[in-house]
Amino acid sequence: MSDPTQKAPQERRPRAQRGTASAVTRVRRTREQFQELTGYEPESISGLARVDGGWEVEVDVVELRRIPDTASLLATYRVTTDDAGDVVGYERVRRFNRGQAD
Repeated sequence: MSDPTQKAPQERRPRAQRGTASAVTRVRRTREQFQELTGYEPESISGLARVDGGWEVEVDVVELRRIPDTASLLATYRVTTDDAGDVVGYERVRRFNRGQAD
């Protein structure tokens, strides 16, 4: 017999039904949309942070390939997405040579 004073466990809805994307899904969508918008193929993701109304994803790209590869020019772009994971803006925040360290 069940105790009527006990609360039933809350049913968890899948993330997709809650209108939010997982970090992996968000990064994947950001990479695809950023490449479509800019023509740059993302090489790596160097940051992911929650901001008001969405997320910021830092995307590293090769802007100019050189030989040797350590002389290639890279850039970091800050890409802003909404809660659904769609890109709503981006800006270049850093340019550097591949061989350069922070």
